Amino acid sequence: MSGSIQVIQKQLQQHHEEQLQQTHYESSYYLSSKSSVKQQSFSTHKTSSHRRKKFVKTEKGQEVVKLSPLPKRAKRTYLAMDKDKEIIGYVVPVFRANHDVVRGLMEAQEDEVTEEGIHYVAMRNLFVREAREAMEVKVEKKTRSKHVRESAERLQVVRTMDEWTEFRRKMNPDSLTHPPELIVKLRGQTVWEGQSVRLHCTVAGWPKPKIAWYKNNVLIDAKAHPEKYTAESNYNMHSLEIKNCDFFDTAQYHISALNVKGEASSVATVVVKRFQEGDEAGPLDRKPHAFCPEHGVTFITTIIDKFEVAFGSEGETLSLGCTVIVYPTVKKYQPEIVWYRDSVPLKPSKWVHTHWSGERATLTLVHLNKEDEGMYTLRVNTKSGFNSYSAYVFVRDAEVEVEGVPVAPLDVKCHDANKDYVVVTWKQPAVEGSSPILGYYIDRCEVGSHHWAQCNDVAVKYARYPVTGLVEGRSYIFRVRALNKAGVSHPSRVSEVVIAMDPSDRARLRAGPSAPWTGMIKFTEEDPTVGVVPGEPTDVVVTEATKSYVVLAWKPPIQRGHEGVMYYIEKRISGTDTWQRVNTDMPVKSPRFALFDLAEGNSYSFRVRCCNTAGVGEPSIATVETIVGDKLDLPSPPGSPVATRNTDASVVVSWGASKDVKHVVGYYIECSVVGTDVWMPCNNKPVKQTRFVCHDLTTGANYVFRVKAVNAAGYSQSSSRSDAVIVKAAVSVPGRPTGVTLLEAVKDYMVLGWTAPANNGGADVRGYFVDYRTVKGDVVGKWHEMNLKALTTASYKAENLKENVFYQFQIRAVNMAGVSKPSLPSAALECKEWTITVPGAPVGLHVLEVRDTSVVVLWEPPTFNGRSPVNGYYMDLKEASAGEEGWKAVHEKVNKMKHMKVTGLKAGASYVFRVRAQNLAGVGKPSASLGPIVAQTHPGTKEIYVDVDDDGVISMVFECSEMKQGSQFVWSKNYKEITDTSRLTIISEKGKSRAIFNSPSLEDLGTFSCVVTNTDGISSSYTLTEEGLNRLLDISHDHKFPVVPFKNEMAMELLEKGRVRFWTQLEKCTSACQVEYVFNDVIISQGQKYTMNFDKSKGLIEMFMDSLEVTDEGTFTFNLVDGKAKGTTSLVLIGDEFRELQRKSEFERAEWVRKQGPHFVEYLGFTVTPECDVVLKCKIGNVKPETEITWSKDCIEIAEEDEDGKKIGRKDGELTFNIGKISKQDAGVYDVFLKDERGRDKSSFNLTDAGYQAVKNELFRVIAKSSSEIKVLSTEHGIILYSMVTYYDEDLRVGWLHKDGKIAASERVKSGVTGEQLWLKINEPTEKDKGKYTMDIFDGKDSVKRVFELSGKAWQEAFEEFQKLKAAAIAERNRARVVGGLPDVVAIQEGKSLNLTGNVWGEPAPEVSWMKNDKVLVPDEHCKVKFEQGKFASITIAAVSTADSGKYTLVVKNKYGTEAGEFTVSVYNPEEEEESKEKKD
Repeated sequence: MSGSIQVIQKQLQQHHEEQLQQTHYESSYYLSSKSSVKQQSFSTHKTSSHRRKKFVKTEKGQEVVKLSPLPKRAKRTYLAMDKDKEIIGYVVPVFRANHDVVRGLMEAQEDEVTEEGIHYVAMRNLFVREAREAMEVKVEKKTRSKHVRESAERLQVVRTMDEWTEFRRKMNPDSLTHPPELIVKLRGQTVWEGQSVRLHCTVAGWPKPKIAWYKNNVLIDAKAHPEKYTAESNYNMHSLEIKNCDFFDTAQYHISALNVKGEASSVATVVVKRFQEGDEAGPLDRKPHAFCPEHGVTFITTIIDKFEVAFGSEGETLSLGCTVIVYPTVKKYQPEIVWYRDSVPLKPSKWVHTHWSGERATLTLVHLNKEDEGMYTLRVNTKSGFNSYSAYVFVRDAEVEVEGVPVAPLDVKCHDANKDYVVVTWKQPAVEGSSPILGYYIDRCEVGSHHWAQCNDVAVKYARYPVTGLVEGRSYIFRVRALNKAGVSHPSRVSEVVIAMDPSDRARLRAGPSAPWTGMIKFTEEDPTVGVVPGEPTDVVVTEATKSYVVLAWKPPIQRGHEGVMYYIEKRISGTDTWQRVNTDMPVKSPRFALFDLAEGNSYSFRVRCCNTAGVGEPSIATVETIVGDKLDLPSPPGSPVATRNTDASVVVSWGASKDVKHVVGYYIECSVVGTDVWMPCNNKPVKQTRFVCHDLTTGANYVFRVKAVNAAGYSQSSSRSDAVIVKAAVSVPGRPTGVTLLEAVKDYMVLGWTAPANNGGADVRGYFVDYRTVKGDVVGKWHEMNLKALTTASYKAENLKENVFYQFQIRAVNMAGVSKPSLPSAALECKEWTITVPGAPVGLHVLEVRDTSVVVLWEPPTFNGRSPVNGYYMDLKEASAGEEGWKAVHEKVNKMKHMKVTGLKAGASYVFRVRAQNLAGVGKPSASLGPIVAQTHPGTKEIYVDVDDDGVISMVFECSEMKQGSQFVWSKNYKEITDTSRLTIISEKGKSRAIFNSPSLEDLGTFSCVVTNTDGISSSYTLTEEGLNRLLDISHDHKFPVVPFKNEMAMELLEKGRVRFWTQLEKCTSACQVEYVFNDVIISQGQKYTMNFDKSKGLIEMFMDSLEVTDEGTFTFNLVDGKAKGTTSLVLIGDEFRELQRKSEFERAEWVRKQGPHFVEYLGFTVTPECDVVLKCKIGNVKPETEITWSKDCIEIAEEDEDGKKIGRKDGELTFNIGKISKQDAGVYDVFLKDERGRDKSSFNLTDAGYQAVKNELFRVIAKSSSEIKVLSTEHGIILYSMVTYYDEDLRVGWLHKDGKIAASERVKSGVTGEQLWLKINEPTEKDKGKYTMDIFDGKDSVKRVFELSGKAWQEAFEEFQKLKAAAIAERNRARVVGGLPDVVAIQEGKSLNLTGNVWGEPAPEVSWMKNDKVLVPDEHCKVKFEQGKFASITIAAVSTADSGKYTLVVKNKYGTEAGEFTVSVYNPEEEEESKEKKD
């Protein structure tokens, strides 16, 4: 016992050392993460140390609180304990991967049940022990007692280890964690194409590692591609299955296992071999099928009844199918049937239905859309390999309702779904319609409803649009419509369903609970990460920027705590220091955000802050400045296309890819018949490759092709046109010759013949090559060429052969494309001399049916056939007067029959005929000549005609007027006498013979002839074709079952006074034809209620009723009998149809009564005159002078003396009320009353609501039509475009467009109305204002457009006039002038001082000068001048005297002009004036 205890102690000690050693070999990643965890204090271990606060100044001078680092701890536990040290839960250790992709995968995958660390140890030891045991084979004999003792010791060791492990797990759980370890690594494999391969490995580690698979260092997402990959994980054993391997699956695959302790990986190479492909596999070539050991057979798969290139239209249903034969048949084994579209496996859905009956595979595409276009492949997988077949399916666009509108976009998809927005993308259609696509409308529909809402008010041209305003948690589908000038297209196929949800929430939903065992995560109060403000995000970048929105993405911070973080986004306009928070209401959860409402053309920077319950963290590093605008350019035109012939209905087009372009969606190919300039799309779904086969072309037509590229920004310009190509099959090598036969054999040569290949490859066969080989028993020699120069005939004399030796021959045909494959080898032919000759001469030549231009020659076969049976005949003819050189062949191809009709003869000419027989050896000698035969119709000759009697019996009749004694009628079919009477019954009497068909059918088709014996060759023939037989059968049926032919079936019409007329008309009838009138199976007769009429000359049958009553509901019938013929026609009047007819009848009768008195011929309506006056009018009839006519408005009579009474007019039975220019005051209900002793009538017009709007719309139409063409006027401020209208209404909607875009109102560009002038003012025009201007006037329904092209000469003249006027205005405004301050006359006393100041203006400041009496005034001490501040010019004269009197002028001058201000100075002496007065007195 002590020994066992020592053993246990040693084992425990060894186990403890292994654990310590395993802990020692922790990865550097774990050590670094441990230190970072310690620094960040991610621990649940409680400590008595306290963190001290420190105040640290930042670069901006702000004081922030920073905590001191936590003290290091020797050990850490992840067991959550309460105050009594009882384990109450498990705290998830902090884990941070060293690469984002795997971390995302770990967060998204559903955590599996976690195993305890001791299981890892046990499993590792298990695999190690098994591996060692596999390497070392030991043979040891044990006694039973020894075996029992070792078993007991082993059980005791296991029990002790379990107890020890449980104790260690509670006391120190960290010591059980281990990095991932690959127990069994991946192994490389090589497989055939079409097979599946599975990679296996075994991984151990604690915590349980997360597994990721990679292909050439690219992460494999098996859940996204379940049809290709299947990843499984069971009990630490992991596998990856690659299904239906193809050549592109050849790659390096590696598995990565990752946990907090480290990472391990293993790499393996998978090689996929492809079977050799060729046009046709030879009998010894290896097929793509291998032996299946599971069933013990090799499955051979054959696909027949293949579907061809298919064409469908949107909305239709299309089925594709093939018959699959798998040999041999194994019970309960079925192959795997997989359908592909463009190499992508198809899954059954509401659009795609697949069916496998055991023999036939069918794919049904329900409600075709352009997304369904592509290359469809049927792949049949068996245990031995695969077989596949492919053909293209084209989907044409559905018919558009409005001509010229674009077709529907396609391939609508949703990306980057968030809780309130989603990015929708689509592909542009192939056909833009009659004008380029202006943009697209995006519609959305909430799942569960049928209401579609338009997402954008203004059409977007970019094929990518973020849809906002979604309700979080709801599901949506989207569709897109295209817009051009002609209208809006049909909507596209709806997108897949997308949920409005934050990506982080969606990831958590996919991942499920992540905590081990309980599905709960519990944090203890000792967790120091609670209350930690998160760090700053990193790698903030702008992933997408358009003129409509900008998308940001970033990486979460390293320090973020257990509770998770959310984010605030801030923006800043370049050139400013102010940051503005974008999402102030609600932080976002995912590291991705889209910003809208940014000003196009502005430059912005962005940054992100993290936040949690502890607060908001520091901002991230700002992004580089981003200019808001579309970054994606239109693709460049593709390279010149090259078109080459393919088949009789297809052409192969290849082209160069567009250069320097990003994100090309694909290419559209268009074709046009030369000379039409009408371009049709060849594909309705863009193709990414630069080669495409255009199908459904007209054979023999001459086509040109062009290509355009497309990306999200739009279409490229079309490429240059290809060279014209005629649609016909491409030239290829010819097919194999067939029928190699021996025509003649001599001692040292043999003559061979063969049949030309059925397919010449599209070009004439230029010759043949002959190969031979010797045959000795079962041993064959090598093939040798016999002729180096191609033969021009289908026969060959093989010389220099050895007598009595057997040879085989094969033939190859050659054309301009090359040499064909050899024919099948001939049979072994012995080279020895033949004694057989060609056929003898035919005998018994005679003629029948001699006519002016034709004759039928008949003969019997030769008595001697020659080497082989006769296989045909040749006929020669010559005119009787010609010599031997006059013989010419009647036909080129051999005639298999023993008769022939020779046509094209000259009437009255004599001819001689002869026939030659042919067999395999050749053509024999000609027969004895027959003739001369005169080509002349015998007088009185009649032809066979076909007759159908009244009972429908079909017969052929031949008459002969020259019957002689002993003459008989002999009937033949195909010139063989008829002996079987089961098909024909022949009746002959006197000079007439009738051949009656017993039961006419397709068996009776052929040439029937009749010969009268004992005459001068009187005969005739009749050829019964299928078309003729069908015509005769129709006539027979009509004779058996005659009917009265109706020209029209029974019809009904309403007459005046509400009378009802029932009538029908016959094609023809006799005078004995009788009619029976029936109502509801009761015969009716003429009386007070019914009036009947039957005009047999016209075949017209009529019945009249004065009115319809309730009892007249039912069926009216005319039964006709005309000899054997019968006919019936009926009309059913019941239900709503009868009641509607009855109502109309009563109305017509009431209308007739109304029209007996004064009445309205046309009720009150309205019209708008060209002067835009609204006139109410109506027409009246049957009025007298005493008839009262009264107008009223809103039930108030309009008297003649009222102001409105002047608007009433009457002329020629028409009443009018001229409202004039309509306004809302004219709204109301207008009535007109007619009344006299005979009766009264009333007509109303409601000029409110809809009626008022209708009048307004008509007014708008008249105004729009009256608008003049746009004219241009230049002013000093700019250019004015204007149009004159007759009248302007304030409700008229007028819009202006520049280059088909709506003009936004601004201070520089304004539109308005002045009087009857509609104008658009462009102030300070620039080159950008050039282009097409459109004035759009709403006419009530559509719009009237007036277009003016402001470019070229019009722009130049207008712009020059504007510059001229502007310069003149500037000159007038800035020229120098005297603006005031100077009087006209100044009277001053002598001796006084004179001081005058004049105000002047000018820009630039003018030059000032003074003049006196038109002479320059020179200033001095007596006269001083000043010019101050550029505005004030003054003159000062000290102690004026009479010499200072005179005219003074102030002259101002600058570059814009000169002006003078004049005034007169008068100096007087008071004493002199008094003396002068005294002298006067």
